[in-house]
Amino acid sequence: MRAARTRTTAAVLLAASLVLTGCGAGATETASDGKGGMAAARPADAGAEGAADRSAAEGSAGAAGKPAPKPAAGQHVIRTASLSVEVKDAAKALVTARRVATDAGGHVESESTERVDDAYLASQIVLRVPQERYDSVLTELAGTGKLLDRKADAKDVTDQVVDVESRIATQRASVARVRALMGRAEKLSDVVTLEGELSRRQADLEALLAQQSSLRDRTTMATITLRLSEKEEPPAEEREEGRPGFGDALSGGWNALAGAAAWIGIVLTALAPWLAVALVALVLWRRLVRPRLAARPRPTASAPALPDTPRNAAGAPVAPAAPEPGSAAGDPVPPRPRESPEK
Repeated sequence: MRAARTRTTAAVLLAASLVLTGCGAGATETASDGKGGMAAARPADAGAEGAADRSAAEGSAGAAGKPAPKPAAGQHVIRTASLSVEVKDAAKALVTARRVATDAGGHVESESTERVDDAYLASQIVLRVPQERYDSVLTELAGTGKLLDRKADAKDVTDQVVDVESRIATQRASVARVRALMGRAEKLSDVVTLEGELSRRQADLEALLAQQSSLRDRTTMATITLRLSEKEEPPAEEREEGRPGFGDALSGGWNALAGAAAWIGIVLTALAPWLAVALVALVLWRRLVRPRLAARPRPTASAPALPDTPRNAAGAPVAPAAPEPGSAAGDPVPPRPRESPEK
């Protein structure tokens, strides 16, 4: 008889667990729809916690329906903004941005800096600041230089926050009920079943708590992405030309000398194979070909016979006498008789 009572008790506990699970799911669906009657689907043992959640949901829904430039007391808004600013010195502008975020009660979430074309810096910094200091921080960051681009976005997530809060309350009540059932269970199989159900519901509760924490962080702290860039220098040909100084002239001369030496080295390197071949040919010519040409006999040419040149008593040559006037140019001139030495 006692065993029958134990089985009956276990069956009643399992049936109650399944019924409570269905009630929790119905309450979750009703809360996600954002209707005012979601309290009717909640279990009765939620108590004062459910009543507080219902009053917060109604207040949030009423605030969300009113058009207002700023978030109401029960309204939850995610604010993001991006700025592009041109500055003279990106490093100094980064220091200013960090100081502005710290003074406002925020912090730097990420930062990156790179050098573009080895000429100027470009930086990006992500800041998290409180919602109440959002507008003032944007104004200060835009005043660090020349504003190139600005984009701001506000997303109302009040319904999502209310839904998550309602599901958390329902899930906590469900976990509490399963724990109460485990305390009254006597059969081992019932305990194992209830432990598995408890683990699943606790995992769902932790996921909801993490989602609630993320929403709370994004609705209380605004995100600002600031991009800083230095002004690009104009090309060299567009710059105003001035009178070069002594240092410029010396640098230009040294660069010209170094360039000429480099080109000479390149030309000599290109001619090195040809010079080596020419040197080998010259050595072969001087050692082999030239001695053979010098050893060959050269033919001797006979000199033509010259006519006898008349000479005087001292042995000196005598020039031929000029032709006498009146004689033909082609007539031979008879030689004069020599005078005897006695006369």
